[in-house]
Amino acid sequence: MMIERQDTKQRMSRIVKHNGTIYLCGQVCKDADAGIAEQTATMLEKVDELLVQAGSDRNHMLSATVYLRDMKDFAAMNEVWDAWVPEGYAPARACVEARMARPELLVEVSVIAAEVVS
Repeated sequence: MMIERQDTKQRMSRIVKHNGTIYLCGQVCKDADAGIAEQTATMLEKVDELLVQAGSDRNHMLSATVYLRDMKDFAAMNEVWDAWVPEGYAPARACVEARMARPELLVEVSVIAAEVVS
């Protein structure tokens, strides 16, 4: 039962792998001055990068928790999300309204995925 941690700092690891399961820390956008659609798109780009780094991809997502600063952004976030998730590969998902670590952040996501075995 080996646990592998990548990009580990004092507070958290960006990636944790255990028994073929990959856990990503919460991801936020690249530009906090952008609107909800762009924040969602750049956040999901970061998820893609981390999944590849960890040995997975979006076809192997198991679960996602989306945090929105305001539920008024739910439809706009889902428009970007729905275009990003491959058809037939939607993970189990929860979406909640939450107070963010920085007020300019509109969305954050935490993802669990399966490692791709080749």
